Amino acid sequence: MKLGQLTITPVSDGSFKLDGGAMFGIVPKPLWEKRIPADEKNRIPMGLWCLLIQTPDKNILVNTGIGPDEKYRDRFREIYDIQHPPALLSSLAEQNLKPADIDIVILTHLHFDHAGGNTKCQNEKCVPGDANCGWEPTFPKAKYIIQSQEWENAVQPTERTRASYRPENILPLKEQGLLQLIAGEQEIVPGVKVLPTGGHTHGHQIVFIESENKKAVYWSDLIPTTAHLDLPYIMSYDLYPEETLNRKKDLVEQAIREQWLCFWEHDPKINCGYLQKKDKALIVKPVNP
Repeated sequence: MKLGQLTITPVSDGSFKLDGGAMFGIVPKPLWEKRIPADEKNRIPMGLWCLLIQTPDKNILVNTGIGPDEKYRDRFREIYDIQHPPALLSSLAEQNLKPADIDIVILTHLHFDHAGGNTKCQNEKCVPGDANCGWEPTFPKAKYIIQSQEWENAVQPTERTRASYRPENILPLKEQGLLQLIAGEQEIVPGVKVLPTGGHTHGHQIVFIESENKKAVYWSDLIPTTAHLDLPYIMSYDLYPEETLNRKKDLVEQAIREQWLCFWEHDPKINCGYLQKKDKALIVKPVNP
């Protein structure tokens, strides 16, 4: 779809599932399951929508999904019910793009379901889940842009965060000289900027896109699905939920007022749309790209 001089395309890396209670925090199940029903294991379906932004001279990819199946042992894939296809590289191929065509990768944060496609296995006979099998950047000509605070937290995780950060997804970026650390709000190219939000992680950022007075936002895990638009609907995965709450208060109102095109990374059905308010209720008007 066109946004002024830019072309924006959601690209899928398949789907997976997470615990519904964890995804909705303090909200009781009888309320959240009306929005996204859970399976027999209390898991809800989650999309893996990355975003391709094409300027007149750059191909920019926002997040890289959960990554190829060879990264994960059978038990891990079973727990999270990882489903491919589609996979990110095939979705990019549908846009006539090869990995070497990507110029910039913006990472909102470094959890495995957002950064798993950063790297690929060097050895075709690699045992799934073997972190020592040899990993290399999937996009060999791209600069991978990350908040410096997020990088520090990822390479020095705590006992609570360690399971979310996988070294094979991030360390090869630095080893190959493709890592670009930034601090704070920054314009990446004209019309594309990042804004730190905190909340989910200390270094979490979202992506703003603007061209010819049209605006869009990629919410990432600040608002992972349309079911999380209401203020109390905050994930238990968020390390700083009060930050999430305050950012949502400000940015959702701005999105309505300025008619931002919104992209949701994890929604199982609606990957983009506009927000409206009717009788104090938030309504999503989906857009089919």
